[in-house]
Parts: sequence; structure tokens; C-alpha cells
Amino acid sequence: MKLWDKGLSIDKKIEQFTVGNDREIDIHIAKYDVIASKAHAKMLQSINIITAEELEQLLGGLDVLEAQIEDGTFVIEESFEDVHSKIEFELTKTLGDVGKKIHTARSRNDQVLVALQLYFKEELKTIQDKTKTFFDTLIGLAETHKDALLPGYTHLQVAMPSSFGVWFSAYAELLIDDVYMLQAAQKVADQNPLGSAAGYGSSFPIDRELTTKEMGFSTLKYNVVAAQMSRGKSERTIAASLGSLANTLSRFAMDICLYNSQNFGFIAFPDELTTGSSIMPHKKNPDVFELIRGKSNKIQALQTEMVLITNNLPSGYHRDYQLLKENMIQALEDMKDILDIFNFSIAQVKVKDIDLHDEKYKFLFTVDNINTLVVEGMSFRDAYKKIGGEVEAGTYVPYDSKKHTHLGSIHNLGLDKISLKFPKL
Repeated sequence: MKLWDKGLSIDKKIEQFTVGNDREIDIHIAKYDVIASKAHAKMLQSINIITAEELEQLLGGLDVLEAQIEDGTFVIEESFEDVHSKIEFELTKTLGDVGKKIHTARSRNDQVLVALQLYFKEELKTIQDKTKTFFDTLIGLAETHKDALLPGYTHLQVAMPSSFGVWFSAYAELLIDDVYMLQAAQKVADQNPLGSAAGYGSSFPIDRELTTKEMGFSTLKYNVVAAQMSRGKSERTIAASLGSLANTLSRFAMDICLYNSQNFGFIAFPDELTTGSSIMPHKKNPDVFELIRGKSNKIQALQTEMVLITNNLPSGYHRDYQLLKENMIQALEDMKDILDIFNFSIAQVKVKDIDLHDEKYKFLFTVDNINTLVVEGMSFRDAYKKIGGEVEAGTYVPYDSKKHTHLGSIHNLGLDKISLKFPKL
């Protein structure tokens, strides 16, 4: 069944190419199509397009479909083009002519758009909640290991002293910036496009504010052309926010892979979290973190895809928009999985004792030594030259007892202040 079917046949190759795998993808938005259809039916009754009795029948039929979606028995067979045609078919099969009235005053264009906006809203909220869980885990690890020193690197060269408390809380605080982005994307998605129909509104006296309230949107996308043009724009914005979070997760995963290697040896994980080699029996590979890194990098590429598909489209609807759904939905699903597995795994990290008196860390404290001389009265430039000369002459002796007391440094992490910065969800 196709909502646009006028009784004419269509070439099977053309049908397969244009439908693609919408049936499989649309399972993710089926719940939201039902929510939007209920709101739409209530609005139709409020303007006397359908009767109160017909509304009750439609809501009952939609309740049945909603229950099927919830328990996993809802299926979109090959005979249907998408979830929208399946739902209308089931309503018509059960309710007869009453079922045929559900599509009055809407188009498949605004039908899919509103279902996607509802889906995006909920998924972005879920991702923010999972990010908060991950944030709390990292803050907890920072507190637990705040006194464990760690070499800091620039250019992958030994630089200055750091700590595991600094490392864990650094990534925790970066997550706050990512949540700012996610909340901005959620605000973009939180606008009701229903009623824009095919992109130019309807001659029916529809009440778009009623459906906005019924579906829990905070506002309405008032201009009908703007509503249709939000498809693509919403996806680009969401992809940017997911990319920001993915960047943080990817870089953290890279640090973990590096620090877990024998050359660094700063951290370890239980054997159950690692994988082996088919020929090297000693291997304990951090595959989970490598896949987190790879999947996160893949998500970062999504924004470019969304931009390239939509950036030169004129106003109005175009079938190109169909191509946004699959990878957008997959990225949201992947991000939830990444956050879950990352949180599960990092909670089991084993922080090792690091001997900072090892020869390779000899110059870790040169800046502290310079600062000590400055406090004693020497100018910074002279102190820099003095310590630099000792390094070159091989006479340098590290002094590793200096405390870093300013807010956000090794011995004053400010974890309470970082925690307070996390946005309200």
C-alpha cells in the first residue's frame, strides 16, 4: 500500500529504488507516528471534520497499534511502502471508512517530519541522560584517584606533572560542553511541523496549536514552508551535536588505548574486558575502546553527509530527504550503545602506581623548578635559562614537591564546581 497510490502501476525497479529500506528504518518512528496521529485525530474532531464517535474509534485503533509497537509484534510487511501506509491500512481494515479519514488535512511530508521530530526529541533526551551517567562515573573516578600522579604530555613528549584526577575530570567537564550542544539540538527539534502538509499548509481550518500542545512540543514551526525546510536543518544540527560528543568520546578512548599499552602502562582492565590474538597468546587487546573510537569517528562524519545531501536543495519537499533517515537514526542508536559500554568499561579501570622518579620522567618537573626560583626572587627568564642550562649540561636535579594550588589544577580539582556546571536535564 502507498499513500499516494492512484491505481496506476509502477515499475518494480523504480519502486525498489525509491522505497529503499524505509520499512526497516521506520520501526524506530512507528511509536511517534501513532502519537502524532492521535493528536491529529483530536484536532480533526475539534474542527468538526470527524465526529466524536469517529474520534473514539480512531483512538481505539491507534491504541491497539501502539500496544503492538510496544510489545514488538508490530511488523511493516513488504507490501507497505513505509510505517505511515501500514498504520493507515490497519486503521482502515479495522474501522472501514473511518480509518480512511485519518489522513485528512495532512501529507506524508508533514507526517514523517513530525514523527521524526518527536523521535529526535526523545532520543536526544535519552542521550543526555546517559551522558550524565557517564559524567558522574568520571567525577567519581577523579575523586577516587585525585592523588595519583600521572605524566602530562605535549607533542607526545613528557611535559609536566598531571594526575588521574585531572585526566578523568577533564573529560567529565568536556561532556558539559557536549550537553550544551545536545540541548541546543533538542530545542531545534522541539517545534511542531504538523499542519504544514506538503509544505504549503491546508485549506482546512486546522488548529495547529492544539496538536502542538497534544504532542508536548514547546512551540510551533509557524511558517509552513519553514516547517518543511526544517527537515535537513534539524538533522544537520543534531549531527553536529552528536559529533561534538563523539569527538570527546573518541579522544578519551584514544587516551585509554595509549595508556593501556605496555609502553605507557598507566592503566589496565580486567581480562574479561579485553580480547586475545589467534597466534599471540599474551595479547589482551582493548578492542572495546578501539571500537568506541571508530564508531565515534564515524558519527563525526555524519554532519558532512547531512550537509552534502541538503545544502543546495531549493525550498519545498524533495525525495533526497529520505536519505537522511537511515544514518541519522543509526547514529542515535549507536551513540546510546557507545555511552552504555563506555560507562560500563571505564568504571572497571585499574589505575597503576607510576614511578615518576623513573629516568624517562626526569624532566617532568622543570617548570616547577623554574617557578620555585621565581618565587625565591629570580626573574622568570633567568630562571628558565638556568634550568635549561642544567638540562643541557646533565646537571639537572628534579624537585618534585611543589604543590599546584590554583583552581582546576592537580591539587585543587574543583570537582564540586564542575559538577554544578552540568546543565539541568
